[in-house]
Amino acid sequence: MLAQRFRDPEDPFRIVIVRDMWLTGFDAPSLHTMYVDKPMRGHGLMQAIARVNRVFKDKPGGLVVDYLGLADELRKALATYTESGGTGKTAIDQAEAVAVMLEKYEVCRGLFHGFDFSRWMSGPPQDRLSLLPAAQEHILAQDEGKPRLLGAVTLLSQAFALAVPHEEALRIRDEVGFFQAVRAVLAKGTPGERRTDEELDHAILQIISRAVVSDGVIDIFAAAGLKAPDISILSDEFLAEVRGMPQRNLAVELLQKLLKGEIKARAKRNVVQARSFAEMLAQTVRAYQNRAIETAQVIEALIHLAKDMRAANARGEALELTEDELAFYDALEVNDSAVKVLGEPTLVDIARELVATVKKNVTIDWTVRDNVRAQLRVIVKRILRKYGYPPDKQEKATQTVLEQAELLSEMWAV
Repeated sequence: MLAQRFRDPEDPFRIVIVRDMWLTGFDAPSLHTMYVDKPMRGHGLMQAIARVNRVFKDKPGGLVVDYLGLADELRKALATYTESGGTGKTAIDQAEAVAVMLEKYEVCRGLFHGFDFSRWMSGPPQDRLSLLPAAQEHILAQDEGKPRLLGAVTLLSQAFALAVPHEEALRIRDEVGFFQAVRAVLAKGTPGERRTDEELDHAILQIISRAVVSDGVIDIFAAAGLKAPDISILSDEFLAEVRGMPQRNLAVELLQKLLKGEIKARAKRNVVQARSFAEMLAQTVRAYQNRAIETAQVIEALIHLAKDMRAANARGEALELTEDELAFYDALEVNDSAVKVLGEPTLVDIARELVATVKKNVTIDWTVRDNVRAQLRVIVKRILRKYGYPPDKQEKATQTVLEQAELLSEMWAV
């Protein structure tokens, strides 16, 4: 039971004193530090070190703290390993890690050339937090500034983790904390970013004592001097506040994150709305990234999109449709000219009957049972024909309705 707990990186059980017999076959990739105070050699030494040398999320390698002077034994063990066909770099000297760290540190410093972040090292937490909007604006204003910073700080953090507790690492730790803090807020919502915000915050808290806010959690809205909005409302007051921000590039980032979050939430309920808004957002962001439109223009475009989303929420109320019924209403391609001739009342009736009928025929495993899926397809087409839905549009509408049903089936089946 203890072994299982120790493998879990979220478990508060974090330190084990091993006397003997717990090394063979034990694997916990999240382990990062081993303190050695007993003689070991050969296979036993290699096996012991293997407990901490696994790459895991932000952990680039393990740290062995040697109290006995095992360097010679380790060299012999590594020679045996490579002679037996082992490959890869098995160990690095701390001086090498420090050299890499300083190289990556200079890259990060270069990205902040001309930007004074000295308050981060000396100011109280609130001053440090208030520095982040201007820091983000500085990076976002540069060509490819955001991806360059994300990559550079990741490499710096990996090298820093291997270089600690060297005096050079301790000398720059506060600046590393600043770079990581800026990276953390910029990384939120970035495609391909697998590291969670909690992992980044925890890493910062682990290695930097003074350069973080009191609880280690960096809130992007607080950092920008804004109250976190209720995304389901996206009020005119909040949008006006964003429009008036002096940091224009940061305003774009904030709006992007908000809208992506809202689209992600809609994707769980309404496939057509989510797809439509996702395409609109992607098109706007692409134009901004290609410098086809100015920052002020993209802010206005994103605000307009936010208002469109808010208006979409009100459509269901105006049509007196539930959330599920509105999702099926949208699946009917209601904006197509051939479909519009049916009239709004008829389309509303189709949506209501589709929801009621599909709910009766949905089971938990219907999506993997061809016969049930085929039966549901027939039922959907029968309803469309009943109301005079255009024959040439029925196939596409049926596909979309089934896709919408698949999205909601698990919820309904429960």
